[in-house]
Amino acid sequence: MNRQILTWAIAAVLILVFSVTAMTSCTRIDAGHEGILVKLYGTDKGVQDVSLVTGRVWYNPFTEEVYQFPTFVQTIDYAPFTVNAKDGSVFTVDPTISFRVMPGESPRIFSKYRKEIGLITETTLYNYTRDAFRIQFNKYSTDSIISNRQSFEDKVQIALGDALGKEGFDLEQMTSGLQYPDEIVQAVNLKNRAVQQALQVENELKVAEAQARKKIVEAEAEAKANELRQRTLTPLLIQQQFIEKWNGSTPLYGSSPTFFKNVQ
Repeated sequence: MNRQILTWAIAAVLILVFSVTAMTSCTRIDAGHEGILVKLYGTDKGVQDVSLVTGRVWYNPFTEEVYQFPTFVQTIDYAPFTVNAKDGSVFTVDPTISFRVMPGESPRIFSKYRKEIGLITETTLYNYTRDAFRIQFNKYSTDSIISNRQSFEDKVQIALGDALGKEGFDLEQMTSGLQYPDEIVQAVNLKNRAVQQALQVENELKVAEAQARKKIVEAEAEAKANELRQRTLTPLLIQQQFIEKWNGSTPLYGSSPTFFKNVQ
């Protein structure tokens, strides 16, 4: 009898230990994360029972859940989408944003969206990004976007940063990946080609003008040289040059040159 009672007592202790163990779990919040302890049952579906936790956390897996929100900077490259400018031109945007959860804002974010950070990034933040581009595009014409692209992108980033800041996110950086409409790209290419051709023709004209001036200068120099020769080449000088270059041989054909005039 005593042995049976002892067996029952041991079984009861084991059951109690198992029950306590099964109803209590432990997790540790990783570095660079904020922990959120959520009570699954409450008067407002647990929203009022969301609390910020750190370090090692003990919780009841049947009535509570623990989520971890990363607080380090995250970068996400969204799929491209199209947006219309004020005058109807269609631009393609391929945005990339870098953001982080503001310290201490995790409980508020979770209470509002009831999602993990990955799902919030893919849905809510994506929608905010699209809206920021759409609103700014509606304020700009095609020409103003192209000629003031940096100013346009700065305003998009400021608008997106303000929207995310109200939700507990800090926007670190944004790149638009903006792509112009095909007809705009073709028009720019044609314009650039025309400018290059004009520059090429202008350069060719400059070369031709330089060559023409060179020939004029050469002709003028040659004319002046001939004029100078005509002035300096007297008959006596020609005779002297002939004597200096004569080798003393008598020509085989024709008359021999007369070196000195007969004065008798």
